Amino acid sequence: MTMIPDLPAPRPVAPLPDYVQTDAKLRDAAQKMEATFLAEMLKSAGVGAPRDAFGGGEGEEHFSSFLRDAQAEEMVKAGGIGLAEALFEAMKVRSLA
Repeated sequence: MTMIPDLPAPRPVAPLPDYVQTDAKLRDAAQKMEATFLAEMLKSAGVGAPRDAFGGGEGEEHFSSFLRDAQAEEMVKAGGIGLAEALFEAMKVRSLA
């Protein structure tokens, strides 16, 4: 029977450089801002507005905001309108100053 040698000890994972962590935080913030903007645009467009006939009752108006927020977040994940990238670049420049 052939013996399999022990695997070497795993190397410790080096932490990400500060600028990579900062970029990730800035990108996340920019995407959240774009999602908030898109949710407000969807609200202004009437997405999720209660209907006159056969509406969902009192709760429909309250829960429609959750739907708009989820739709806006999915729009950002799919590429959005480019606002997040512009915000990210602007915040990145400001963070370096």
